[in-house]
Amino acid sequence: MSIRVMLPAAFARHTAGTKQVQSEATTLPTLVEDLGTKFPELGLHIKDESGTLRKFINVYVNDEDIRFLGGDTYQFQDRDEVMFIPSIAGGRD
Repeated sequence: MSIRVMLPAAFARHTAGTKQVQSEATTLPTLVEDLGTKFPELGLHIKDESGTLRKFINVYVNDEDIRFLGGDTYQFQDRDEVMFIPSIAGGRD
């Protein structure tokens, strides 16, 4: 089984420009760990001190928010496309 992980340009500086990677991970926690192993610098930005995904990073599986699919318990399917999207906030009034 293999999934395709899409990383936005904001993360490419932590992956030596890689914006897409294959993974054999079966759940979100194992995917976060896999990405941290493949790209240690990225791991520092996507994982908190306990090793879990940071709250400000949204994850989509086949364009659906993983929170509505079961979150950490969702089992990836072969050829799922997973996107990591950092939340963007701020600005001026």
